[in-house]
Amino acid sequence: MSLRSDLERLVCELVAIESVNPDLVPSGSGESRIAAFVASWLRDAGLEVSLVEPVPGRPSVVGVLRGSGAGRSLMLNAHMDTVGAGGMSSPFVPVVHDGRVYGRGAYDMKGSLAAIMLTARDARPHGLRGDLVITAVADEEVASIGMSAVLEKFSADYAIVTEPTELRLCLAHKGFAWLEVETVGVAAHGSRYDLGVDAIAHMGSVLTGVLELQERLAAGPRHPLLGTGSIHASLIEGGQEMSTYPARCVAKFERRTIPGEKVLGEIPGARITLERPPSEVASSHPLARAVSYAAGQPEEIGVAYWMDMALINAAGIPCVAYGPTGAGEHADVEWVDLASVERCVGIYVAVAEALCR
Repeated sequence: MSLRSDLERLVCELVAIESVNPDLVPSGSGESRIAAFVASWLRDAGLEVSLVEPVPGRPSVVGVLRGSGAGRSLMLNAHMDTVGAGGMSSPFVPVVHDGRVYGRGAYDMKGSLAAIMLTARDARPHGLRGDLVITAVADEEVASIGMSAVLEKFSADYAIVTEPTELRLCLAHKGFAWLEVETVGVAAHGSRYDLGVDAIAHMGSVLTGVLELQERLAAGPRHPLLGTGSIHASLIEGGQEMSTYPARCVAKFERRTIPGEKVLGEIPGARITLERPPSEVASSHPLARAVSYAAGQPEEIGVAYWMDMALINAAGIPCVAYGPTGAGEHADVEWVDLASVERCVGIYVAVAEALCR
């Protein structure tokens, strides 16, 4: 059978396995079923397969195609979890039409997952000296517990995250920090201005400070691929009832960061509840050059959203992103272009040849 038909069948099989992240949708099945499928497929393809399961029911799969020795290793990464089905009528019944596969997760990112699985199969005859490491991870859509756990046990000299990039070479992406500020007042009857202290009103100076910070960021240094950092107010809550001075107000903010920025201390009294770093690899890096050459010198980009690429880079493994075309991530109509997925397989094999000799 041809690579295209193999790809079409495999993408459809993966889409048909519901793997909605249960931390997004409580009824979601998580990654157990799809991990079992991927693990079995990789074993049949001749890889050494391990499961990494830091939380019961949330396994990641690592398959290693061993090289002959003395070569550098390459990690190819895709995540197995998806967001919820939203308004889709039949989200896990894949439909193939006009060279596209439709269904939840087809674009984000089971097309890419199929690509790296077939890359491992097709790389075997190329006599790699270094190892090819396939990582199919859990929980990328929420907290990346899968990638974090995999990086505690496995490493490589280079890595490619295969998130869809429209066949462009992604060298950088922004990071983020979630921040929380609490103001405290004194509860009192609404008529007792002499006793009450308004916690919500006192949040006003914090919100004004956030607007001023956004203005400074927008006017500040620009990253050549990512632009500037940003901040916005996401949630606010406080007060008990109309006739009572509010004793407490909590505001939550999201700060998007570019390489080199420090968030702590920008907003007085703020605490960081979650932080993920930005990611960047120079276009002159051997990994970036190898992917660019294999892909025919594609456009080099940075993206505003976060992905596991940052965790891989933070672990000391140079990492870029390159993946197929499509549309509809997190939307009600989602599809991946099969021709672009097929092209990715060829590029990943070529990069492995170049780097793992």
